[in-house]
Amino acid sequence: MDNVSLVFSIHEYVLLGLKEMEHLKYFYSTVALVIYLITIFLCSLIVYVVWTEQSLHEPMYIFISNLVWNVMVGSSAFLPKLAIDLFTGSSTISLSGCLTQAFCIQSFASVEILTFTIMAYDRYLAVGFPLRYHSLMTCKKALLSLVIMWLVVLISRLVGVMLVVRLTLCGNSICNVFCETMSLIHLACVSTAVNDAYGTTWTLLLIVGSLVIVIYCYIRTFLICMKISVEANQKAIHTLVTHIITFSTFMVTTLFVSFRYRLNGGTLSTVTHVVISIGGLTVSITLNPLIYGIRTTALKTKMIQTLKQKLGKSK
Repeated sequence: MDNVSLVFSIHEYVLLGLKEMEHLKYFYSTVALVIYLITIFLCSLIVYVVWTEQSLHEPMYIFISNLVWNVMVGSSAFLPKLAIDLFTGSSTISLSGCLTQAFCIQSFASVEILTFTIMAYDRYLAVGFPLRYHSLMTCKKALLSLVIMWLVVLISRLVGVMLVVRLTLCGNSICNVFCETMSLIHLACVSTAVNDAYGTTWTLLLIVGSLVIVIYCYIRTFLICMKISVEANQKAIHTLVTHIITFSTFMVTTLFVSFRYRLNGGTLSTVTHVVISIGGLTVSITLNPLIYGIRTTALKTKMIQTLKQKLGKSK
């Protein structure tokens, strides 16, 4: 008990995943930093182009802008600290830092899923009701839906963090390279029934609810695409495929990360936790700016034009 008391007096936790990466820490640190800088650059460019180009002031691009803005939040909560910790050889994190990181990363995941859901509904309206689309989904309605979504996510994640704060933890070793509420709950030496119930309910509502809406919208959109002209059909299918690729990849990686503790995660090795967590989060972070920056023709064109203008002025 003296050791436990000491742990809580200094409020520090050991991220065991960082120790597993020490043999190549400078390489991993460099990779993390490069990924972060490229991600931030691409995301910043997309947000800048969407908000400065009048022709892109449409709901679809507002949603894409929100996606990549969310990526900037998620990557900033994870990659800089990972790079610094690996470079300096540090493997600890304070309790407040751990809770803050958990809040940011899990908010990122929730916002991502809900934004994909709204985008699926938006595309369904655009393809299914082209003549009424601009009245059904205006820029004002798009922004309002995003504000409501962010408020719901932030409040729900704050409740999740507060439920963790009330727990008595009997350990300080986290089998990961970053913090999440499940990692801390796993250290509890008291009943976690309330936390488990809340976490499972929120996760199921979020994932099942989103999947039902997204699958319905995708099926309806696809069926409508079969009935429209070839040119309009190709354009709609192109957009639909982009959404399907990003959404399905994100959901698969998120499910692996979210449920690894619930699916008998206590038997998983630290290396497995590290691979699942870093792989899942990195894919989630890098996928959106790359795919939407490449596959969305209008956005890609404006991004290239903006870069040429900026580079031309700098000469």
